[in-house]
Amino acid sequence: MTVDQLRTEIEELYRENPDEYSPAHRELFNRFKSKLNAGEIRAAEPVNAGWRVVHWVKEGILIGFRMGELEEYSINEQFRFFDKDTYPLKEVRIEDEIREVPGGTSIRDSAFVGKGVVIMPPAYINAGAYVGEETMVDSHALVGSCAQVGKRVHLSAAAQVGGVLEPVGALPVIIEDNVLVGGGSGIYEGTLVQKNAVIGAGVTLTSGTPLYDLVNEEIIRAEKGGQLVVPENAVVVPGTRPVSGEFANEHGLSVYTPIIVKYRDEKTDRSTALEDSLR
Repeated sequence: MTVDQLRTEIEELYRENPDEYSPAHRELFNRFKSKLNAGEIRAAEPVNAGWRVVHWVKEGILIGFRMGELEEYSINEQFRFFDKDTYPLKEVRIEDEIREVPGGTSIRDSAFVGKGVVIMPPAYINAGAYVGEETMVDSHALVGSCAQVGKRVHLSAAAQVGGVLEPVGALPVIIEDNVLVGGGSGIYEGTLVQKNAVIGAGVTLTSGTPLYDLVNEEIIRAEKGGQLVVPENAVVVPGTRPVSGEFANEHGLSVYTPIIVKYRDEKTDRSTALEDSLR
């Protein structure tokens, strides 16, 4: 079955939304999921200078949740787990060249994980996510549903990359190649982090967050219903800005805001260089 044929059948099944799914429907979904696992299709894809949602792929992922039946995956009486039978854990083999360190990591079936990826425990990669080659997913890091993470990205400890499965037309969080995401940071609501950017520890980015660029003296905002775009090579750190009003002035109040303090230079490259020996 070609990708075009698969797309047509997935779109028809999504619109049909039957009360009961037949074995043929299950077989169709499994073919769809195998292509997600292989990275042959994805929930968002680069186009020209930007990205676009692949609506039918997100529809197919949602079909899996509709179709799935609750099943027990318990290890024993103390470690009990229950989930949709359409999204068990991903089957990872030594031939995949993924280093999944023991200690509680979960990769959900339908997520693509490229060669040379290192996953430190515990980490979680959700349905429909895409993680490019030689990326590091550190301890307590989350890659949300449909999130797109490029090659040689470093997701530091406790970094949260949010998932956007609904609505179907919404872009997921996208992190392009060679980005460093600092510890304890959170990137949500379809934010796009362009290649080579550095997101400092503790930074939070959402579609409603204004990003202050000190270098170019401008404020970067998401267009209505759009995504916040962190420019290529930007170095972003957490900051604050004052709140206006008599009460705020009286109490010296300010609110959090992310700030671009500079763009990457040789010093930044040295401090953020990935160590090949870890891979």
